[in-house]
Amino acid sequence: MRLKDQVDADIKKAMLARNKDELRALRGIKSLILLAETQKGGSHELDQASEMQLLTKAVKQRKESLDIYTSQGREDLATIEKQEIEVISRYLPKPLSEEDLDSEMKKIIGQIGAKSIQDLGKVMGVAAKALAGKADGKTISESARKILNSMPDD
Repeated sequence: MRLKDQVDADIKKAMLARNKDELRALRGIKSLILLAETQKGGSHELDQASEMQLLTKAVKQRKESLDIYTSQGREDLATIEKQEIEVISRYLPKPLSEEDLDSEMKKIIGQIGAKSIQDLGKVMGVAAKALAGKADGKTISESARKILNSMPDD
């Protein structure tokens, strides 16, 4: 089932349950999807990678807002952000553990044939697409650097 269809079904459930908090978050997701589909002048459906990228970005934005609200003592707004993060996260794949991420990175590095930290750009290009939604860019970069720095020099 496409993300848009799943969100529409969940909006109906939230409306019937009169769950205003969940409904607000779901409508936000639907808005992001519709906006992304109508960008660039045409009407096109998003592929799964684009959907995951969209949701990952939404979670990241809400986490940044949560940090700001928490630091300013605005618990009322922080609570809203936490609820929205929780709802959006349901649609994302389960994040990889550090061990699983390192294992995936080693496979990607092996496939590319990367030998040193100078190949980081090549590795990141492939890894960012392959691991979209499963780990954020910063975590992927840290894992790639750690593995590439530990490789023996030839």
